Amino acid sequence: MKTEMIKHNGKMHPLWMEQWLKAAALYNLLWGAWVVFFPSHFFLLAGLPLPQYIHIWQGVGMIVGVYGIGYGIAAYDPYRHWPIVLVGFLGKLFGPIGIIWFVLRGEMDPAFLYINITNDIIWLVPFGIMLYRAASYHQNSELEHEVSFNDSIRKVRTNTRLSLYEASKRFPLLVVFLRHSGCTFCRETAAELAGLQTPLRKSGKRLVIVSLMPHQKADEFLGSYGIYDYHHVSDPAGDLYRAFNLRRGSFLQLFGPKNWLRGFEAGLLKKHGIGMLDGDGFRMPGAFLLHNGKIVKQFRHSYAGEKVDYASFAEFTPEAARKRPSSARR
Repeated sequence: MKTEMIKHNGKMHPLWMEQWLKAAALYNLLWGAWVVFFPSHFFLLAGLPLPQYIHIWQGVGMIVGVYGIGYGIAAYDPYRHWPIVLVGFLGKLFGPIGIIWFVLRGEMDPAFLYINITNDIIWLVPFGIMLYRAASYHQNSELEHEVSFNDSIRKVRTNTRLSLYEASKRFPLLVVFLRHSGCTFCRETAAELAGLQTPLRKSGKRLVIVSLMPHQKADEFLGSYGIYDYHHVSDPAGDLYRAFNLRRGSFLQLFGPKNWLRGFEAGLLKKHGIGMLDGDGFRMPGAFLLHNGKIVKQFRHSYAGEKVDYASFAEFTPEAARKRPSSARR
């Protein structure tokens, strides 16, 4: 069965996405208004005692209503506004989990599970499919833009005005590609690199950070982790990422179960948290040791949260690289 498409701002997306998001927007606005203006109604219908702090319940209605505004915005360009869909999907996933947890512990009445059916459960599948389609769309659009590795490292310059090729002729470069400053895993990477500045310098290497951010914003972000001894490449178009064969990730690479586990570790246990998306949230990260214009050691993530042994890059020597061929893409 052929999917009906609709065009907005020069881009095509399935009509059903727009319809589901508009429906979600309307539902959230109505449900939020119901709870804000008639906060006692649900408890009377369910035969539950009124909560002591009814205003907290009204606050829940306000939050749900605000989500509706977001869904309304996302409806007109789901591929561009996929982060709104992601936030909604996470809320609809973790909301029922939280309520089931408290119901099983006897701390919440099972009547609250009825809310999950209309607020969360019925939206999970379409929202998940939207995320999958958005990931596929951005991944496929990547194939339309090929970039030469050799040309790029000679053309792209760091904030020191040296090209990557020129800098790599002077000393080995540890080139680390970040996703965006709001990424939990990028924050974890920044914290790890902060402790490697001295070992890198002692081993004769230099740290180069490639990001989608402008230089000033990168300085603010990395400076908050104590990283000052580095060169920066601002690559908002992602051309250097393509040159190093760092593509946009697939659905599983970005939203798969391994990332959830690593996100729990890096975001909660290590307290790196998560921030606002800035740049291309589908872009995959990576780490490379560049020397004399060639990649002598590399790590391309199989999923966004995969751990990198950055210390091994600091210890790696160009002499060791001569014993094995480079696998850089030309």
